[in-house]
Amino acid sequence: MKFIETLKNVWKIEELRNRIILTLGLLLVYRFGAQVVLPGIDASKLAEFAGKFDGGGLGGLLNAFTGGAFANASVFALGIMPYISASIVVQLMQIAIPYLQKLQKEGESGRKKINQITRWLTIGICLVQAPTYLIGLPAMGVPVEAFILGQTPMFFISSTIILVTGCVFAMWLGEKITDKGIGNGISILILVGIIANLPQSFAQELASRFENQGGMIMILIELAIWFIIILASVMLVMAVRQIPVQYARRTASGGYEKNIFGARQFIPLKLNASGVMPIIFAQAIMFVPALIGGASFMKDSDVGQWMQVNFSDMFGLWYNVLFAVLIIIFTYFYTAITVPTNKMADDLKRSGGFIPGIKPGTDTAELLDRIMSQITLPGSIFLAAIAIFPAIAVKVIGIQQGWALFYGGTSLIILVGVAIDTMQQINSYLLNRHYDGLMKTGKNRKAVA
Repeated sequence: MKFIETLKNVWKIEELRNRIILTLGLLLVYRFGAQVVLPGIDASKLAEFAGKFDGGGLGGLLNAFTGGAFANASVFALGIMPYISASIVVQLMQIAIPYLQKLQKEGESGRKKINQITRWLTIGICLVQAPTYLIGLPAMGVPVEAFILGQTPMFFISSTIILVTGCVFAMWLGEKITDKGIGNGISILILVGIIANLPQSFAQELASRFENQGGMIMILIELAIWFIIILASVMLVMAVRQIPVQYARRTASGGYEKNIFGARQFIPLKLNASGVMPIIFAQAIMFVPALIGGASFMKDSDVGQWMQVNFSDMFGLWYNVLFAVLIIIFTYFYTAITVPTNKMADDLKRSGGFIPGIKPGTDTAELLDRIMSQITLPGSIFLAAIAIFPAIAVKVIGIQQGWALFYGGTSLIILVGVAIDTMQQINSYLLNRHYDGLMKTGKNRKAVA
């Protein structure tokens, strides 16, 4: 009843209601586009090709991020991932390129220019990925007869233009959701793509379990484990270390001036400040060992064959050992470049604040850096454990590979992170209208005239 009452309160707020309706409408457009097959390809001949991505693997992960569009050879086959790649590249380039550093300091105008650079880079990445995807379709299992007009230059040129346009349109949809809807648009597009594969994956797991005795008990056990993993992911996303900050003197105005002595606040340092990026970075280079093992100078050697066998299976032991180590390394790397402890210390000093017992300036920066290093270690280990849990679910519990992808890794962290961010935005609307939020209990507060 409390949940239903909260939903009624959400619907009462006109602005929030309009934003939710707009968001759902744009998501419907995105899901419709994921089912529209590229011109020149017979959709009836893609069933076998699409079935190859049901068992998980790297292709299954990519197909999950695009909501099945990758396996459908649709106009949204590239999904929103080129934009994500461009955003990561631009973010890393801001460390080394002075021009981007200058734009970053220019506020809103600089942010708009950086966004424009990201968009152009997205198109550049699409122009590389689109032809690669089209050329690789036969190698990935699309039969020759599926190409109605053949693999002609006209097909490649027109399909490349459509794929690039589809990615740009998806990027536009994400930006519109961010500006006019609710939540972070790009993240929500990925979220919807992942959720679109969940019912089919669960149905396959359900059918597999009921073929054996005790199927219902195993399903209940799996759901209980899944619920525990979700709770652990929520804890990882929301966990913070609060650093107390003391303000010796602050002035507040409200028709009169009032001095506040000894006002205390906190600097929240997140346990996992890097989010899902370490998993994405690590996943992006996990194909390298198998590629090296298959190179001409190593493929006939025992080491080369061992690398091909052990690093081609994303649910294998050695694959996940290396995967976990890379996640820990990239967590430290990404945290170091995204959490500017020196800037935080300078801003704190300029605002008249200090950490009790610590001198403002360099000493404060060193303390913040040391604390970040300390909390990043357990955070990175926790993140790595969640990232490799799908492999544990497959090898130990015997879960189907497609369903196991929802037991951790990139998919689950994104689901949890985006859900929490969206709930917090809805929560702020409810609290501003004097209602209880989604993340708070108790009776509704009456609106104040």
